[in-house]
Amino acid sequence: MTLLREREFRNFWLGQSVSLFGDQITYVALPLAAVLVLDAGPAQMGYLGAAALMPHLLLSLPAGVWLDRVARRKRVMVGADLGRAALLATIPLAYGLDALTLGQLYVVAFLTGCFAVLFDLSYPTLFVSVAPRERYLEGNSLIHGSRSFSLVGGPTLSGFLVQIFSAPFALLADAVSFLVSAVFLGRVRSAEPPVEEDDDGARLRERVATGLRFIGGNEIFRPALTAVATLNFFNYAFNALFVLYAVRSLGVEAGTLGLVLGAGAVGAVLGAVVAGRIGRRLGIGRAFLLGCVLFPAPLVLVPLAGGPRWLVLGMLFAAEFFSGLGVMILDINVGSMMFALTPDRLRARATGAFNFVNWGIRPLGSLAGGALGAALGVRPALWVATVAAIAGALWLLPSPVPALRDLPEEAA
Repeated sequence: MTLLREREFRNFWLGQSVSLFGDQITYVALPLAAVLVLDAGPAQMGYLGAAALMPHLLLSLPAGVWLDRVARRKRVMVGADLGRAALLATIPLAYGLDALTLGQLYVVAFLTGCFAVLFDLSYPTLFVSVAPRERYLEGNSLIHGSRSFSLVGGPTLSGFLVQIFSAPFALLADAVSFLVSAVFLGRVRSAEPPVEEDDDGARLRERVATGLRFIGGNEIFRPALTAVATLNFFNYAFNALFVLYAVRSLGVEAGTLGLVLGAGAVGAVLGAVVAGRIGRRLGIGRAFLLGCVLFPAPLVLVPLAGGPRWLVLGMLFAAEFFSGLGVMILDINVGSMMFALTPDRLRARATGAFNFVNWGIRPLGSLAGGALGAALGVRPALWVATVAAIAGALWLLPSPVPALRDLPEEAA
């Protein structure tokens, strides 16, 4: 991995790696705070998941337009890291004062989600400034490799932190990770792509429409987005209920849950290692299609889990292992396709349009999961979510995506 020898990419990668690790702590600790400390039910867990994701639906399009006019997007990313650190630190503070409420969790989840939108939309610009085009797959493999290692260690550490210190205090670890990420990102000195000149004062609506037309009119972007949006809608319906089901229905303790999730995410490490090779062997389009199936299909083992405790934990491990393998194959290949297709002048707007649908659908999925759990029961709702998520891959079959062998040329 020669990219790590480059100082600018190394600082970028280190910042991302630390932040991704902290994210996994919050992924486990925040819903556990709601369940264990505040006794949240299925609908409230759906609200919490939706609060964290709703900013992607509300802000992705206008933020993408604005960021296409910002010359130093690295500063936006650093500011977003600092803002998230401060917000997360309020949760253990309120808990220590015996003042923590579900309302505060909703607000913190929403505001950290707003900062996440700004960070995520700025990320592609900084990535292409530290990684040359011919090394996008290598760079994505390194970033997603860090993500997969965070999936191994983050939930495990989070589970033990929750068990030892309580869920609210475990969130301090993520606050620290954002501070460390800000330090490393601040060291990146690569020149960012130039911003677009003012095109005769085009109105916000017109500039938003440009990003949407680019995504919707491209024969590769359109089916790829439809596939991942379908998958993510049902996957986030599943996520809204998973911790609640594991803790209350399966009787899994916080430390054990973190250990199972961390051990199961070994699949994500393997996925990050083999994703590039699979893309080169099968072609990047077929590798993406494979990931769209392999990511959701193993999760049917969660509502299927039953019997002796060792069997339940084994099924949860298998679900996480193979799902982690699939999501890395999916993300690395589709991410490289997006970077290659998108012109620099449209990068933030196109990413904003993509995220508006792909991320915007997630809070709706989370709300749907909470509603299904309240109406049908948690286990039947998990069955619906896991089976339906697999249908996302069907959108790719009639498209040109499976025929793609290599990275596509930049779109006109």
